[in-house]
Amino acid sequence: MEIAYALEHPVKLKLNLHVQGFTVLLGESGVGKTSLLKALAGLIPATGQPFAGLRAEERPVGYLPQHFALFPHLRAWQNVAFPLAHLPAAQRKQKALAYLEQMGIAELAERFPRQMSGGQQQRVALARALAREPQILLLDEPTSALDMATREEVFGGVLERLKSLQIPTLVASHDQWLAQRAHQVAVLTRRGLVQQGPADEVFTRPATLEVARLVGFRNLFEGRVRGLEGDWAWVESPLGVFQVARPDWSMLGQKVWLGLRSEEVFTLDGPQNRVQGRVRRLSWQGLRLRGQLEVGGAVLDFLLPRYKQAQLGLAEGQQLEVALEPRFLHLMPS
Repeated sequence: MEIAYALEHPVKLKLNLHVQGFTVLLGESGVGKTSLLKALAGLIPATGQPFAGLRAEERPVGYLPQHFALFPHLRAWQNVAFPLAHLPAAQRKQKALAYLEQMGIAELAERFPRQMSGGQQQRVALARALAREPQILLLDEPTSALDMATREEVFGGVLERLKSLQIPTLVASHDQWLAQRAHQVAVLTRRGLVQQGPADEVFTRPATLEVARLVGFRNLFEGRVRGLEGDWAWVESPLGVFQVARPDWSMLGQKVWLGLRSEEVFTLDGPQNRVQGRVRRLSWQGLRLRGQLEVGGAVLDFLLPRYKQAQLGLAEGQQLEVALEPRFLHLMPS
């Protein structure tokens, strides 16, 4: 679905967005993510397509606000049945139960919101949004109330169900975990929509330094192009001179930003792009070990799975040499 919208309040925003499958609109707070969803739902004034000129109740939109907005005095099935008021009572309840079944919580049909967990309430709210038979589903920060330990458990099943429905879904979020699992990612900043494409492309080949930071790049170094040959560039950086995949826009002598994801510091044991330094600041983050490699005056952040640490036995203060895979190094304009 193609979306072209402009709004002036509460933020000034104009964008053209392609929603394909499960699409995450990724950005920091205050850039207009929630406002765009509300504009599409007809809840705040805006101009654009689709649904221009339609009142909120006329729009074929399923909208899930951040705090679910369930009616506390209604049971789960009654909440889901709310958009089905045009149907006879028996048919209304039957369809509401079918949507709860679709979300995997049919057994909660008679419970009130206060008798359900946050994850269960979210599924009820999603079932209610689906009951509108929407052309597009809008979700506002669906993982914001979930911690890292329970995110996969609570929302993982919901995510797979949503993908299987094949309804275009636009999700406003600042959650990298969720964005990494999307079909498409669109990155929104205060300058507008700066990049959109498949999730793996956005997370591995960010278009700008700002996008790189938003998608989790910790290793970002100023550099200069010192050589170009075929598909490769050689870039001087605070860590040394590295062979990097050559972007079309690169020129000899050009200032650039060199980026590398922390997860890809320990890659192949190749002969090129070797870096030696001192290990410091090791700390466990769940089942992964984060640390830093001090190289002269620069620092290389790394993140290792547990099995790799079992092989290496890293300790703070030791000397370590790594080889950085040229294909995983990424250049951005300065």
